Amino acid sequence: MAAYILRRFALMIPTLFGIMLVSFTIVQFLPGGPIERIAAQMRGTDAGATASFSGGGSDIAQMAQPGAAGASTDSRYGGARGLDPELVKELEKQFGFDKPPAERFFSMIKNYLTFDFGKSYFRDASVLKLIKEKLPVSISIGLWLTLLSYAVSIPLGIRKAVKDGTKFDIWTSTAVIAGHAIPAFAFAILLIVLFAGGSVFNWFPLRGLSSENAQQLSWPAWILDYFWHLVLPLTAMGISSFATITFLTKNSFLDEIRKQYVMTARAKGLTERRVLYGHVFRNAMLLVIAGFPSAFIGAFFSGSILIENIFHLDGLGLLSFESLIKRDYAVVFATLYVYSCIGLLLNLLSDLIYTWIDPRIDFETREV
Repeated sequence: MAAYILRRFALMIPTLFGIMLVSFTIVQFLPGGPIERIAAQMRGTDAGATASFSGGGSDIAQMAQPGAAGASTDSRYGGARGLDPELVKELEKQFGFDKPPAERFFSMIKNYLTFDFGKSYFRDASVLKLIKEKLPVSISIGLWLTLLSYAVSIPLGIRKAVKDGTKFDIWTSTAVIAGHAIPAFAFAILLIVLFAGGSVFNWFPLRGLSSENAQQLSWPAWILDYFWHLVLPLTAMGISSFATITFLTKNSFLDEIRKQYVMTARAKGLTERRVLYGHVFRNAMLLVIAGFPSAFIGAFFSGSILIENIFHLDGLGLLSFESLIKRDYAVVFATLYVYSCIGLLLNLLSDLIYTWIDPRIDFETREV
């Protein structure tokens, strides 16, 4: 197993390299960029404040004025046409665009190996500091959503397998499929309207994971406040996450129940509960439990961006979204790198869980 783990870690390096290379190459062809955004801010045509650009001061702002002396009419940055060439050169130097793309990419990879992500283009903070501040929120949402999904879906799936074909199975299948079909963002808006002061009740908070006075609360009160803020986000995301695990659990149990060893156990006079949980459970739950890391990855990546925006949760998903809109590529690439590292590590963890659940699985004898 140690050799397999080492091979997997060795494989992560070219995988990360490929992810970053493809993303970096795509960004080179995207319209717009930080220089164009700075130009738009200086002209007053961008929603962001000019103050968000921290370099150059009033001299740069003066050069940016339309009709300024020496203003360029030919620039390789479409949105920066009409700006003084010296300003464009200064912006290129600040953002590192004065170097060839290949040199910038390999310099970025070299720094990322030591988690040196540099400084945000439009925030007066290091990228690593921003990620450290936002990551716990996204992990919190992803982890609790995954635990909630498993806590509901596994017992429900087992019950559906035992009651296969009954009214309980039919009605629960209908409810689970209907929930899966509801978009998380639409259900989130409905919950806000109904329970967060929209027009009916004002039972739950609308934003954040803690109240303003959370620091003054006792530990029990703080924990209660924390989970109270999680109710609506987790409900919105969880309503569509039960279907996959529920039906996977049901089908796994049905497949095992029909096997010969189960008939033998029943013939020996074992109770149905002993057969179900003493013999069937371990084999049937192999795929379900081993998929826990993958389920967390899905909740961590796909759900966080929309839910963080709707409920104003200051997490990594919201940071990535805002950085992409603002063309803050230092933050965009750093969050992509963190996402990729987490995803690769959790995929390795998924394989290790397979061997823990079923020791008969041996990755040492197979190629990576």
